[in-house]
Amino acid sequence: MKVIICGAGQVGWQIARHLSGEKNDVTVVDNNPELVRRATDTLDVQGVSGFASYPDVLDRAGARDADMVIAATHSDEVNMVTCQVAHSIFEVPKKIARLRGQSYLNAIYSDLYRREHMPIDVVISPEREVAEAALRRLASPATFDTESFLDGKAQLMGLVLDDDCPVVNTPLRQLSDLFSTLRAIVVGVRRNGSLFAPDSGDQLFVGDEIYVFAHIEDTERALEIFGKSNSAQERIVVIGGGNVGLAVAQALEARGARVRTKVVEKSRKIAERAADALERTIVLHGDGLNTELLEEANISRADAILAVTDDDKTNLLASVRAKSSGAKLAICLINDPTMASLMQPLDIDAFINPRTTTVSSILRHIRHGRVRGVYSIGDAEAEIIEAQVLSTSPISGRLVRDIDFPEGVLIGAIMKGSKVVRPTGHTKIEEGDVIALFSMAADVPEVERLLQVSIDFF
Repeated sequence: MKVIICGAGQVGWQIARHLSGEKNDVTVVDNNPELVRRATDTLDVQGVSGFASYPDVLDRAGARDADMVIAATHSDEVNMVTCQVAHSIFEVPKKIARLRGQSYLNAIYSDLYRREHMPIDVVISPEREVAEAALRRLASPATFDTESFLDGKAQLMGLVLDDDCPVVNTPLRQLSDLFSTLRAIVVGVRRNGSLFAPDSGDQLFVGDEIYVFAHIEDTERALEIFGKSNSAQERIVVIGGGNVGLAVAQALEARGARVRTKVVEKSRKIAERAADALERTIVLHGDGLNTELLEEANISRADAILAVTDDDKTNLLASVRAKSSGAKLAICLINDPTMASLMQPLDIDAFINPRTTTVSSILRHIRHGRVRGVYSIGDAEAEIIEAQVLSTSPISGRLVRDIDFPEGVLIGAIMKGSKVVRPTGHTKIEEGDVIALFSMAADVPEVERLLQVSIDFF
């Protein structure tokens, strides 16, 4: 597949990294030559310097025979015009645009933008993606990461194992014997900063960050087994009243009167906009790092603090200050993935990486064939891939134990019809089954070969 990625920032670079690693023909376009040079020096991609919306620039990037254009520059207008030019002049089959402006998004979601007017096949909104990720974290406070799969019937949960975890130092094989009816599997473990897919003989230790794939009906039991429990979040303080904070507050208002939310925003203009848009939420104007203002927000009694300003350091420090003041749960937005290692030392419970959520959202729309969903783990170290098994797939009609999966791949769950089952070595994978599996990034091409999902990109 030939793909043109417009914008070589964090999101564009990450998408280029994924697609070039899977042997696609990728060209990166950016008006910043340094970003283009970084992409071509570190990835197997071609680079073109210039404005992506200019026809001659797209022509130099190979738009005449491109299969897809992904417009992910920092300008909504450039992204929209790029898709228009790609459609009208070069007839590129598929166009994806990242848009931030709420006015544009409202217009698009109301079906005002159609192919004959603004030919964008897929719209990705980072703010909406992050807001939805934040709401998932709030709904599952015991986890540092969570995502739903298999039509909402299975859930991925990221858990940090504490001293009171009852199953530490226990081989995973023994866990399967002890809890034979539990529909949950540990598919990934991060230890000392390194992520890997465990085998049945591996033990779990205090401090491990594990990824558990569980049937939705067994999530509470799985949490208990690993020493976790979810509690209702009724008092929530949101630091940052911008697009993300406002979207979260509006969603929390829609949940009902039991949830009491307060928003703290440093900019008076943004605070006034949030106050006008919200009905029951209290909006406080001031610095989220100010101790007196946090006391006014009653931070000591907060069930959760969600720090979603556009500054990583503010989010980190606000979360630390809130936890030290008595807040039970701290979730913060972090743009720089290298700061994720600070979460445990700073006693921050969970973080949201906008780049990861946006990349995952884009990947869902560009994967091959019958792939129904993709979720990026960590700094693009691994993926959860959900795909339907085709009759032509090498794994169709075979038992799990007989399939030669790479060491970095584990099946988390299989959906047969409407029923989700926990895979064992004796489980037979059949045509039409939908499987969700964990794959280290280096093993994704082999997974796609086994699933036979490179047949049809659209």
